Amino acid sequence: MNSFTYHRATAVQDAVQDKAGHSGSAYLGGGTNLLDLMKENVERPTHLVSVGKLPLSDIENLPDGGLRLGATATNADTAWHEDVKSRYPLLNQAILAGASPQLRNMATNGGNLMQRTRCYYFYDLATPCNKREPGSGCSAIGGYNRVCGILGTSDACIATHPSDMCVALAALAPTVRVSGPNGERSIAFDDFHRLPGNQPEKDNTLEPGELIVSLDLPAKGFEKNFSYLKLRDRSSYAFALISVAAALELDGNTITDARLALGGVAHKPWRDQEAENLLKGQPATAETFARVAAKVLETAQGQGSNDFKVELARRAIVRALKQAAEGTQTASDVFLNSNP
Repeated sequence: MNSFTYHRATAVQDAVQDKAGHSGSAYLGGGTNLLDLMKENVERPTHLVSVGKLPLSDIENLPDGGLRLGATATNADTAWHEDVKSRYPLLNQAILAGASPQLRNMATNGGNLMQRTRCYYFYDLATPCNKREPGSGCSAIGGYNRVCGILGTSDACIATHPSDMCVALAALAPTVRVSGPNGERSIAFDDFHRLPGNQPEKDNTLEPGELIVSLDLPAKGFEKNFSYLKLRDRSSYAFALISVAAALELDGNTITDARLALGGVAHKPWRDQEAENLLKGQPATAETFARVAAKVLETAQGQGSNDFKVELARRAIVRALKQAAEGTQTASDVFLNSNP
């Protein structure tokens, strides 16, 4: 049992100051990921700063027509909020595709962004892992890497980001508001998570001590033509092998605006704005969607056990875009055999 001290913060500044005053500290929200990591000795903070009681759980309208999601609002409260359901149904569907109802009742919006990878070797202390121990090597490269990435990987790491919520957020492009020792700042969602490069231990661009306080969604929610498609090994409580968030604006059959993001393929939620631009002005047809899928995956590289992901992603992109164009979003989960 690793010992640690604990402080329940009552204000954002209280949390920031307390964390800054303790070396080896960590913020604790719902605890659905951090506590697992502590139990497995993957992370060993010596001090926890609880942020669960901070006044950051509201979901409220913004003057520009957007919606502010408080960082400590639970995933369940967010998914079932009337404004999220009606104005951002893509986000609603993505959250409900993730985890279990019990976990969604505990997990927070800020914590969802902070999730760490579910790579087998990251959790296995008997194997080298550059994310867990920088410079030790990547056991997934050349190992069993079925769940690992096919885009944006490096020689140091091929792990993937596990979140469903974040794939939808990548498509919706919110702003992440944070507070830290140097004050408040805003981070574009696409700039929040990092690709592994030669520092895979760094999951995001937060500065030391910074705390997420909200996610600010833009006014445009693509509420008419959207699809969240999640492909996984079993139909409940499983991380995505491939997921796709697709959102379109249509004038007749012509695409006037588009968003496309993938999960299960990279160290961060993967949004390809060049591919999105290829959709604009084009007819919403299978041929258009196939060209876009080829663009997204032109640099995709399987790692052995996950070679199937390249073709699976191609088909998923085409299917998700077709569902979005037709406005036929229904049950989005697909069960896969263990050896596709």
